[in-house]
Formats: sequence, C-alpha cells, structure tokens
Amino acid sequence: MDADDSDFYGKPEERQLLQARVDRFDACAWAKQHGVWAFGSPRPSGLVKSSKLHNPYAGVDCARQLSETVDDFLLRLPPATTEQSEDTPWIFICNPYVSQREKQDDNGGEFMRGNEHEAPAEEGSQLGRVVQGGMERLELLADLRQNLESSGKSAVFVKKELLQEQKQAVVDILRLAHVGKVRSGKWMLFCPSLEVNQVWGLVAKATAENKLGVAAKVNPRARSDDARKDRLICIYTADFQDKSDVGRVLQHLTSLKLVGSRRPTIYYKPDIFTYLGISHGNIWGLAASIYNSKTFR
Repeated sequence: MDADDSDFYGKPEERQLLQARVDRFDACAWAKQHGVWAFGSPRPSGLVKSSKLHNPYAGVDCARQLSETVDDFLLRLPPATTEQSEDTPWIFICNPYVSQREKQDDNGGEFMRGNEHEAPAEEGSQLGRVVQGGMERLELLADLRQNLESSGKSAVFVKKELLQEQKQAVVDILRLAHVGKVRSGKWMLFCPSLEVNQVWGLVAKATAENKLGVAAKVNPRARSDDARKDRLICIYTADFQDKSDVGRVLQHLTSLKLVGSRRPTIYYKPDIFTYLGISHGNIWGLAASIYNSKTFR
C-alpha cells in the first residue's frame, strides 16, 4: 500500500495491526515455523517415466485398474450413462508410468474431506498444514477487504488497493502450496453430454499412454441429468509452477483437437484453490484459475 494513503484503514491502532499482520505473513517463514516438510525442495521438471507400472487408484471401483485395458475400462464406466453416486463421485484414470502415493482412507495421514476427488497426493505432501496456512492468509485478505470497503475512499482507489492485496494473497498461497508439496493442478475441459464418451476416451487413452498428465477424471451422469449441461473433465499435472509441463499437456490437448480457436477457452486451476474453496464468485474476489488456453505462454 502507498504510504501517503495509509490513513484509509481507519484508526491508527487498527491500521498498525493490519499492516503488521500483512508484513508478518511470509509463506516461506510460515512453512518453516509450522514444520512443513521438504522446504525449498525442487520438483523434477516434467514427467519421469518409471519402468514399473503404478496405480494409486488400485481397488477403487470407479477408477481404471491395471488388470483391465483402457478400452475395457471405458466400456465398464462410460460417463454418458454411469450414474453419479457416493461410490462413484467421479470416474478416474491414472498415468501408470508415474509413481504416485496411493490413495488413503478416512483415517490415513494427510487425508481430508474431498482430497480423494483431486490428484493423488505427492509423496511428503503437507496438505493439512498448507490448507491451514492458506486459510489464515484468506482471513487476512478478508479483513483487509472489509477495511478498504468501509474506508470512505473512492471506488477507484479501493479497487486499485484491493487488486494489489489480492495479487499478493495469491502469491503467498501458491508459494506455501509449493513448499508444502501440494503442487498438482488441472486443466478443466467442459464438453457437451452427448460428446462426453468420445472426449473422455481420447483423454483417458492419452493419460494411460503417458502423453498427458499424472491423472484425469470426468463427471458421471448426475441423477437429475440435463443433456444441455456440459460435463467436466479434469486433466492433472504434477506441478502448477512447471509451465513447461503444463504447456506440454495443453499442446497435446490441442493436437487431439480438444482445445483450439474454435473451442471454448479452458482454464487451469491449482488444487490448493480447490481445497481452499477458491471457486468462481468466491468471497475474496480471487480468480479461480491461474492460466487459460488463450493467453498461456
């Protein structure tokens, strides 16, 4: 914030408290203080192919098993007609050439509600602590936003200052997620219900052949299915900061003709945003994605 405009936060003691909280929140320092593992450890660029096949979804009925071919999997769980249920919230497939931690049950380690619906956790992931730190940062942003909007300053000034605070909050959250090994993210591809089997088949086969990311999932048919409503397919990458790998996956989706100038823009969302509830129209005013197919470089 600009020093000349520091009075807009209200009473001097309130201003000093808010400024101190902002200054104190350092994602790297928070990670060290709270014992987040592997602080500063690098993430290998791209996918490293293993000679052994892996499946973190082993034994999960709504996921592809290594004992079945991809074609058999697609016949067993066609998204157009497979009904969504508690046992089948999504249909999953994993890249078998990438080693990933097996999914955990309700009593397992870093498991938290909803975690089973995202990409398999990275080894050493500190999901619980990263979410805790992320929520603290969002609470700070909410307090700053409230003070800005009640400051009596012009709408132009408030918008400018709020944008600056929002950008910094995103930087802090992504930095914290990265050092805490919550690094996965996904390209979100929407397709018409009538095309979902065909589009999912292309994505599933490319994932199984190590041509896309670490995993993928698709919406089954909802009980109150509306044929006019698009289905969501998520294509996961290992590291949202690895733009080379994120771009490689986007390029292959383009080669499959699932992305392009005649197709709707698709967006990339880091999983930490999902865990924190940063979705479209969220209360913090944050964008729900960090990349899109039209502007990605």
